[in-house]
Amino acid sequence: MTLQFSDLRRLTDERAKAFRAAVASAPSLDAQVPTCPGWTLHDLVQHLGGGDRFWAAVLGAGPADTPPTDAVVERAALSAPRERAALLDWSRESTRLLLGALGEAGPQRGCWTWWGTSHSPQSSGAVARHRLQETAVHTWDVQLVTGAPQPLAREVALDGVEEFLSTCCATTAAWPHEPTALDFHATEGRSWRLTLDGDGARPTRLPATGQAPQGTPGARVSATAGELVLYLYDRIPADGDRVRIDGDAALLDLLRAWDPQE
Repeated sequence: MTLQFSDLRRLTDERAKAFRAAVASAPSLDAQVPTCPGWTLHDLVQHLGGGDRFWAAVLGAGPADTPPTDAVVERAALSAPRERAALLDWSRESTRLLLGALGEAGPQRGCWTWWGTSHSPQSSGAVARHRLQETAVHTWDVQLVTGAPQPLAREVALDGVEEFLSTCCATTAAWPHEPTALDFHATEGRSWRLTLDGDGARPTRLPATGQAPQGTPGARVSATAGELVLYLYDRIPADGDRVRIDGDAALLDLLRAWDPQE
C-alpha cells in the first residue's frame, strides 16, 4: 500500500523544511554538492524550487498531452535569488505553490507527466508521490554538504523504492538483453521484483519475508529501504556494507545504462 495523498503532502512539506534548514546551516551557497556533480548548493535549491513551480503549473493545467508552454519557458529561464535569506523565501514559496496545487487538484486529477509508459498513473497523486521522493533525496544531498546526512524516514523510503521502480524503471519498451529479474530487498521486511523481458519492465511486490518467490533473480540488492532509495538514485554505491548485491551485478549496470526511449 502506498502512502495516502494527505501523507504525501505532509511529508513533502516536512522534507522541504528540513531541506531549507540544511541550506540555512551550510557554509556557503557556492559549496559543491558531491552527489550532484557540477552543481553548487544554490543550483540545487534552484533545481528543487523550480521543479516545484513547474509541477504546480502542470497540475493547474489538468489533463494534457504536453506540459504547459508557459511553465516550460519559465523553467528554462529560471533564476533564483542569490542572497541566502531571499533564496530561502523563494524556496518556501515554491513549496507553497506545489502543495497548494496538489490540494486544489486532489489525488485523482489527470495531468501530463514524463512517465507516460510506466506503471505510475498520469495523475496528481503520482506527481505528489514522485515529488516527495525528489524532495527527500535532495534533502539528503544538502545534508551531505553540511556533513550531517540523516537516514531517510522509514515510511518515505519504503514507498520510495516502489515508486522508483514503478515510475523510473517500469516501461512497455522491450528489454534489449536476455530476459531476467532483479530483486530488491529492504531489511525492514519488504521486497520487490523487477521483471525484464521482451514485454518491458514490470515491478511487483514480493510476498512477505519467509515466503519464497517463484523463480531465481539474476541479481538481488539488499539494504535498508532508505539505502535502497539512495542506491537507486545513484547517491551511494553497492559497497557490500550498506548495499549488498548477490548474483550478477552487471545486470544492474545494464539497467542503469538502458534508455527505453532510444
